[in-house]
Amino acid sequence: MSRRADIDRAKGLAIVLVVFGHIVARQEPSHVVWYPALRRAIYGFHMPFFFYLSGLVAWLAGHATAPPARWPALFGARVRRLLIPFGVMAFVITAGKLAAARFIHVDNMPGGLVAGLADVLWRPLASPAYSLWYLATLFLLSVATPPLFAACGRRLWPVIGVFAAVQLAPLPWHLYLAEAGRYAIFFGAGLAAGALGDRWTGWIDRWRWSLLAVFAAGCTAIAADGGALPFNLRLLGLGLAAIPALHALVRIPCLSSVRIVETIGRNSLMIYLFNTIFIGLAKGLLLLVTGWNGARFLPFAATLMSAGLIGPILLKQRVLRAIPVLDRMTE
Repeated sequence: MSRRADIDRAKGLAIVLVVFGHIVARQEPSHVVWYPALRRAIYGFHMPFFFYLSGLVAWLAGHATAPPARWPALFGARVRRLLIPFGVMAFVITAGKLAAARFIHVDNMPGGLVAGLADVLWRPLASPAYSLWYLATLFLLSVATPPLFAACGRRLWPVIGVFAAVQLAPLPWHLYLAEAGRYAIFFGAGLAAGALGDRWTGWIDRWRWSLLAVFAAGCTAIAADGGALPFNLRLLGLGLAAIPALHALVRIPCLSSVRIVETIGRNSLMIYLFNTIFIGLAKGLLLLVTGWNGARFLPFAATLMSAGLIGPILLKQRVLRAIPVLDRMTE
């Protein structure tokens, strides 16, 4: 599969939204009205959009339709691509928080190294590295899809039906099963988009402005509702509205020359793995000299966004490129 610029731009947009959501962890700044409302809207669609892109790539690369003879190799590739970075970064984040807490403020502090790592797997919502949940969830979906596709007679629509059904199932949070059930439908939407090919991209291009208008109206409603709508309903409605709208947005011809978004997209895995570390370090240092409440939050947030986006890219270029095993792991 050759790289598609529109997918790279879409990943860039999605990871920028992820970093924006990560600048505040558990404790929100006081006297800041706009951020919680905007974050509530973003959390209704940014990860569904990421899973859509993952499903789209899985179909285009032939992973989702792989025959049984390829399953062992595909499983090994997914372990190397997703589970090993997940495990390494979970250890780094947990140990790093324990060390950094002696000097600066730390969000989501683990109870200890062993307890923190146990929470990473068994109690994800209490995990000191919960920001890595996407990798574990994507692993589950990506290795489950080829056998499911085969079991459904190599027909895609029954697979999507199963993914829609598991969203309603009361799956446990252990081992990220609940997250897999919650986001499977969006991964399935990506599979469907890949199967439709030019019919899909032609449709979203043709209806771009209408799709964006519907999506913008949904974002406005969610931002204004004060959290009244249950999260799963918010996720389903706004997530499905975002998928065609945002993909159409990054396909606007005038955006094809905006290389910065494409560059961010090409570094999306690196940013995903390391953004919370750079945000946490920047936040801890800034809180030693200033607060982030009220009017101070906007420049504070801009600094954290810069740290979360630029820091991982510089780390990749200046350090990890020289270490082949780490370079491959974060490619």
